[in-house]
Amino acid sequence: MTFVDRFNRRVAEGPVGRFFRLEFSGHRRERKGSRFFTEIRAGLATFFAMAYIIAVNASITSQSGGTCVCPHTVEDFTCDKNEEYMLCVGLIRRDLVTATASIAAFTSVLMGLGANIPIACAPGMGLNAYFAYQVVGYHGTGPVSYNLALSAVFVEGFIFIGLSLLGMRQWLARAIPASIKLATGAGIGLYLALIGLTYSAGIGATTGAVSTPLELGGCMPEFRDPTTGVCLSHKMRNPTLWLGIFCGGIFTAVLMMYRVKGAIIAGIALVSIISWPRSTSVTYFPHTTIGDANFEFFKNVVGFHKIEKTLNVIEWNIGGAGSQFGLALITFLYVDILDCTGTLYSMARFAGFVDERTQDFEGSAMAYMIDAFGISIGSLFGSPPVTAYIESGAGISEGGKTGLTAIVTGLCFFISIFFAPIFASIPPWATGCTLILVGCMMMKAAAEINWAYPGDAIPAFITLLVMPMTYSIAYGLIAGIITYIILNTIVWIIEMLSGGRIVPYAKELKEPWTWRIIGGILPGWLTRLFSGKRDFWRPHEHVDGEATERVGGTEDKEINPGSITPVGEFESDEKKPHVV
Repeated sequence: MTFVDRFNRRVAEGPVGRFFRLEFSGHRRERKGSRFFTEIRAGLATFFAMAYIIAVNASITSQSGGTCVCPHTVEDFTCDKNEEYMLCVGLIRRDLVTATASIAAFTSVLMGLGANIPIACAPGMGLNAYFAYQVVGYHGTGPVSYNLALSAVFVEGFIFIGLSLLGMRQWLARAIPASIKLATGAGIGLYLALIGLTYSAGIGATTGAVSTPLELGGCMPEFRDPTTGVCLSHKMRNPTLWLGIFCGGIFTAVLMMYRVKGAIIAGIALVSIISWPRSTSVTYFPHTTIGDANFEFFKNVVGFHKIEKTLNVIEWNIGGAGSQFGLALITFLYVDILDCTGTLYSMARFAGFVDERTQDFEGSAMAYMIDAFGISIGSLFGSPPVTAYIESGAGISEGGKTGLTAIVTGLCFFISIFFAPIFASIPPWATGCTLILVGCMMMKAAAEINWAYPGDAIPAFITLLVMPMTYSIAYGLIAGIITYIILNTIVWIIEMLSGGRIVPYAKELKEPWTWRIIGGILPGWLTRLFSGKRDFWRPHEHVDGEATERVGGTEDKEINPGSITPVGEFESDEKKPHVV
């Protein structure tokens, strides 16, 4: 037994191991294969895969102008030529670098401690773009002010807390048809891969076009159309593209084939180190205005920027923008609830936490509540909605199985507050192939989809297709669910009118679905409260794997499994019902 094995065993047998249910901890529901050092490595992998959000979220959200005031003159309506305004926007961006790292650290640690799952949180990609470009508008040209939009985000978080307490978010995740849930995991894998192929957070192999949705990219910046970003010539000749492919992709893939621990981290670190010197063709700091500014920030190495303009700037006067405020709130609600629900469920399935009987996962209620709480807290920092991150798949693929992974990721984000110049300088082509490889691993869920019956297969395919094509997990889920409802409702009507004589081919192979999910709609704690259980916050005890309830303190009486609390509870007590 090596030193690492002995140390892992010692930690597992201590209070930390028992709290996080590491293997050999003696906990009755310990997580097989979970090791202390493996959790640390997985947390680092998740952080390096997510580190781009520090710079990207700050860049996107600052495009709204934040609290800076633009005069909106006829000659310069967006204030692009207003030097004073642009300096203010630069300060907003630095504020948001600190805000992004802070809220990611806070919510990821909470997720690890409260829900004990290896899923990290941060301001959501896609949600930040909607916030900046649709709600507030570029440099404040939208219908809602930055301050008012943050108010909508703040309210949204507390609405989510209520929905989580009542079990509605958990019920939604469990009630979605199995084929669509499986397609969600595969669709997120394609979505991740597409992100890894783009310029903003990937290797830059593809770009959007006008006549076609996507087009081959990989050209140097000077050969891209300044308006559309399309490569006009010299495609696939950008040295950073090939650096990302070979050092970030092939190198990492070979290490993964030989099951080398830390393969993903090694690939990201290798590409980053190669990209930092300025005298190379793959440098992240070219001799341009932006490159010089990034390099000056990078040279600080250690530095803390105090939030000056975005901290607690929420505004409650909605006069003149009431309808737009309501629209923004409703849109944030439905997009975020589907986005986060789909991400959390897919990551839980990817990690092997989903119970096939209840279609729930351990710690789900707490996970949804932490996500909701993080949304409201994030708005106080000036951030768009916080959500669970699909890049958590990088840590899960490294072996992360417990909340220690999320805690390590959160601690890394906390450290990055003081080392922001370093962590904000990880180039996108260093993480692009990592996202593609994680997407590849997530695609295995597609094999479990019921392709034999079109009523299950077609909605699943629509879900899988729409997610990457619309750059939205929520839109993919919406499209798949609506398709499922329309197809199967038509089949049901025809079957009813024909007295059961006209049925579609292979109907007997259809996966069963019902809204009457095991455990019911209401969360277990509420069910126990209504049933008169005094310590309603504690799940029923179990003996030898069978769910039982103590009666009179001397005998055990078997309980109907349908009445047992679903796995996701908002307490982290050890006395949870056993999942069969």
